[in-house]
Amino acid sequence: MDIQDALIAFDALSQETRLKAFRLLVKQGTQGVPAGILSEKLGIPHNTLSFHLSHMSNAGLVVSRREGRSIIYTADFAAVQDLIRFIAEDCCAGEFAQISQSKKNNCTLIELSDVSACSGGKCGGNS
Repeated sequence: MDIQDALIAFDALSQETRLKAFRLLVKQGTQGVPAGILSEKLGIPHNTLSFHLSHMSNAGLVVSRREGRSIIYTADFAAVQDLIRFIAEDCCAGEFAQISQSKKNNCTLIELSDVSACSGGKCGGNS
């Protein structure tokens, strides 16, 4: 992910309704949520939700598929992973976040340090 892609993603998430919808989609996992149920859970009209989902879809954060008469929306977890990696990669010169690839299940692992234990800009005893 480059900085322009990150800016587009953050712009899409910088609105309260979109952020709530996105968090709900992430919680639902890869199974996704029908648009009608998402609208009900968020307490917003279908057309308003459609506008916000379209915005997130254009940013590459949300994908949709048709199942019968329903449209199912899902967070694009590859995009989520790229965005998190983009932020964590350069986090405090690697002092607060360590990124590695799990050999067991090929997942990206991000280990965050407890920043409350850090002082003087240094963490975990690093100097």
